[in-house]
Amino acid sequence: MSSRPKHAEASLRQAMDHVPQGIAVFDNGLRLLASNQRYNTLLALPEALIKPGTPLFDIALYLGDRGDLGPGDPARLAIERINLLTAAPTTVTQRLGTGGQTLEFHSSRLPDGGLVIAFSDVTARVKAERELERMNQSLEGRVEERTADLTRVNAELEIARAKADAANHDKTRFLAAASHDLLQPLNAARLYTSTLIERSKSTGLAELANSIEASLTAVEDIMSALLDISRIDSGALRPAPAPVNARDLLKKIEVEFGPMARERNITLKIVPTRATVIVDKMLVGRIVQNLVSNAIKYTPQGGKVLVGLRRRGSRMRLDVIDTGIGFNRDQHRLLFAEFSRLERGARMAQGLGLGLSIVQRLVAALGLTLELDSVEGRGSRFSLFLPATRTMRAPDDIGSAPSETNFGTMDLKILCVDNERAILEAMEGLLSHWGCDVRTALSLKQIDRERLLEGWYPDLVLMDYHLDQTSGLDAVEWLRHNVGGHLPAALVTADRSPAVRALAEERGIAVVTKPVKPAALRAAISGLANQTRSINKKPA
Repeated sequence: MSSRPKHAEASLRQAMDHVPQGIAVFDNGLRLLASNQRYNTLLALPEALIKPGTPLFDIALYLGDRGDLGPGDPARLAIERINLLTAAPTTVTQRLGTGGQTLEFHSSRLPDGGLVIAFSDVTARVKAERELERMNQSLEGRVEERTADLTRVNAELEIARAKADAANHDKTRFLAAASHDLLQPLNAARLYTSTLIERSKSTGLAELANSIEASLTAVEDIMSALLDISRIDSGALRPAPAPVNARDLLKKIEVEFGPMARERNITLKIVPTRATVIVDKMLVGRIVQNLVSNAIKYTPQGGKVLVGLRRRGSRMRLDVIDTGIGFNRDQHRLLFAEFSRLERGARMAQGLGLGLSIVQRLVAALGLTLELDSVEGRGSRFSLFLPATRTMRAPDDIGSAPSETNFGTMDLKILCVDNERAILEAMEGLLSHWGCDVRTALSLKQIDRERLLEGWYPDLVLMDYHLDQTSGLDAVEWLRHNVGGHLPAALVTADRSPAVRALAEERGIAVVTKPVKPAALRAAISGLANQTRSINKKPA
């Protein structure tokens, strides 16, 4: 098996140790799952108390014995401290450390009942705040002196802001570099789980397989959300508006969310349209994905979700309407707050409350307008206003997904190329279960060395983007040159940048993002197979 999952775990551990805050994660029994080096250093904990499985009470009791929690009975102080950290979904507290420094603790309850604690040394900030308060108390009659002090403080704050901006950019660059390694093992796990789900239907393992799938989906959603927020906040996203057929945006929504809606017994209706809008297709697609996902999650079984466009003057209004739980006007601001969820919504679906926060950031970054209207208990309407055009025709979307189809056995020859053996094994298992004749390779050299294509012509190729010695795009060009210029291909990648997608579309290559979703993969394969059939029907 590949060592990449271990490498991803090591990368994540290294990332945590580079974060300036102390971080610890506890399970729903308040037992330690993991902590970073900063956490252990700031609290000066002994080795025995930083091992996974250590109860939070043991840690608090040790701090109480040491005097960190103040005078009194250590056990009572420990219990009071734990109650304070867990009493609300989020808490912010301060206390003195062993060295007299001021520590600020942020605690958040996880959807499964676990707990995340992050803290940092805010001595300098608290000292500056107290100093500023002292200066303000004697402001009258000391305007000139205060002006000099404020000038000095502002200079210090500017330096601190510049350092914070630099740290934020460093974080973004690290996340971009690490995202591929972090998503690779998750992608393999999703593929294995998809095969397990299909093979365990009508067996006692079906429920377990679906639970694993749900957990992996939750991890994927969290990672994607955090990466999106990081890219938006750092300014790494560069919108590239262009004429787009609105039907292509809506078709992808139908393919991606159709299975999810049917599983929840919800009617998802996509209204056909011929409109052309001028937008960044990927970023607006991300907005609509989040809105539709939320609509389905928070609509009870038997409900309806409608997605469609209406012309409003020089703009098109894209509506996502549901018959879900709704909300009142006083809750509007709470909807878009990070890690904030309405109580009834939290009971209906898992999540961290990041979806609408990302929507708000993307809407602001693209300069668009988002309206919302809702009646508690009856449903909601989110409306995104998009620039429209009557004079410009959008180009055909080469990589657009076809209508969702319920496939039977797929009689296709598929070549899979990926530099991760675990992903190849998982992909081969899934595709073989679908009735495909699959051959796999880690590189172009292996294809050439083992003569994998002798006497065997693939109907299509699924190609990883990050290969060891070349890019997936160049590898597809090599295959087309050697086995046929019309070879349909899809780029399977964790890189979601517009640049990679644009390069793929220029070469007529579809894009499937990792972690791979079975419905999206089957839709992409169907589209590529249709290309093969169209080519074969052409007269010589």
